[in-house]
Amino acid sequence: MSVRTRFAPSPTGFLHIGGARTALYNWLYAKRHGGQFILRVEDTDAERSTDGSMNVILDGLKWLGLDWDEGPALGGNESRGDRGPYRQSKRVDIYDRYLAKLEKAGLVYEDEGAIRFKVPDKTITVNDQVCGEVSVNLKEQGSTRFDPETKQEVPANPDIVIKRPNGGYIFHFVNVVDDIEMGITHVIRGEDHLSNTPKHLALFEAFDVKPPTYAHIPLNLNQNGSKMSKRDQGALIHEYQEKGFLSDAVNNYMALLGWSGKDDQEIFSFDELQQRFDLSGINKSNSKFDYDKCLWMNAEHLKKLSPEALSTASGPFLQNDGIPVDDDRVTAALELARERAQLLSEVPGIIATIFADTVEYDNGAVEKVVSRDGIAEVIHSLIEGLDTVSDWNTDAIKTAIGTAAESIGAKMGALMMPCRVAVMGAMGGADLVPVLELMGKEEVVERLRGFEQKL
Repeated sequence: MSVRTRFAPSPTGFLHIGGARTALYNWLYAKRHGGQFILRVEDTDAERSTDGSMNVILDGLKWLGLDWDEGPALGGNESRGDRGPYRQSKRVDIYDRYLAKLEKAGLVYEDEGAIRFKVPDKTITVNDQVCGEVSVNLKEQGSTRFDPETKQEVPANPDIVIKRPNGGYIFHFVNVVDDIEMGITHVIRGEDHLSNTPKHLALFEAFDVKPPTYAHIPLNLNQNGSKMSKRDQGALIHEYQEKGFLSDAVNNYMALLGWSGKDDQEIFSFDELQQRFDLSGINKSNSKFDYDKCLWMNAEHLKKLSPEALSTASGPFLQNDGIPVDDDRVTAALELARERAQLLSEVPGIIATIFADTVEYDNGAVEKVVSRDGIAEVIHSLIEGLDTVSDWNTDAIKTAIGTAAESIGAKMGALMMPCRVAVMGAMGGADLVPVLELMGKEEVVERLRGFEQKL
């Protein structure tokens, strides 16, 4: 049996990290087992569903590298796969056909314009791959509704509404029908859907179809234990892309929000996740989202990029900051930023001074340096020492700074910060000497002379 998993988002907003993690787990499981990952769109809520939201979700999945074997295409109603349509709004005739089966079997009835499914009066057991066995008798469990007059929950009809009075089909029904029609073998979804699963199993039994294997994954929570909302930091996938995260790093972090490789490994390439992921590694307890940990993980992935990959990934951010990506010094400059940046969006700020025509000085840094005794002598010695360098490389630059320090009876370290502020404009940034090498002798000496004139 070929594994077939699915991700079924509602196009009513952005792609949330919880939904993206669900998509990732389904994608990884399908790929690990040589199966197919199906994308279908639950757009039966016509008032809230938009093509714009759908394309944002599809763009997010594409950025994460979670391409689908079957499902809708970007930018329109086209699709690939032979079990479509892959938008629920286009599948009403299919739902009508399945409702007719239940009507023929006497398993539904009308109730105030709605159609209800008769739940069986027996114990239904969910054999969940993560949560274990969960048993319930839907008839005995009953149902409740809020009574506006008494302002209390009161007993209600336990039979499931599967079609509204307005003709719209309910989630439980279309979810099961779509899983049957699309041949879904494994349903991996959030634990908040576990309570729905007995209802779905009852419908599978009514259609005389073997249900898929279920795995309900733990929820993503904030550090304080509250459920993540779209307003929380790190909640929306498109913001990761905009801020300069690597998709592999985001996938790595999302994978560990509820799964482990049963060892201490934390950094996984995308290929490693495909090879290692399985349902047995999913945790039962809810995960707590840690944005700082995600930043750290992104920094670790940045360090592992090849020079070519780092250049490609950084390109849009460099161009946005006016740094010429075709400058011969960019590759070397990026290596200086690699160890310091957590995000691609931070890279331009680390190396921008190398390519700038003028120095933007941090006033606090300048004041701190200028207040030192003998600063004029320090800057002058740097000018004289560096101006004499004939072969401009890191060794020669270090030697020149050391010689300048000796000439005024100081240690080399005492000249490094004044040189950094005078040439780079701030106390932080990339390693000084490699920056000086990339700037070139003429630019460095000119900046030192300009700073000397400020004293």
